[in-house]
Amino acid sequence: MDTPPNEEPAPPDGRRIAQSQEFRELRGSFRGFAFPVTAGFILWYLLYVLLSSYAPGFMATRVVGHVNVALVLGLLQFASTFAIAACYARFADRRLDPSAAAIRESHRTGAAGRRDTARLPQEAAE
Repeated sequence: MDTPPNEEPAPPDGRRIAQSQEFRELRGSFRGFAFPVTAGFILWYLLYVLLSSYAPGFMATRVVGHVNVALVLGLLQFASTFAIAACYARFADRRLDPSAAAIRESHRTGAAGRRDTARLPQEAAE
């Protein structure tokens, strides 16, 4: 019994995509955002930990009522995490996603074109 041909396009060759100039630029854009932001956040976190360990008097300083510097800085850790996530989402929407979609589409159509022109051994025999 004959089975119908697979209508889905063949998956693109990952190595070919990874070696393309467009992908290298996309990866560079991602790294240009991710590495500095990650380094900054790690330094900010380490500052908080070091202040907690080596400057307990400063961290115990009251800001308002029972709220001290340690609590404010701890809450700012959460706030900065959400701010970074929001900035990354905006960055990805504007800079990464359009490039990734273009790369995906160009390689998908390229793979489909190569698949259409290449005949399978079964088709050649018929």
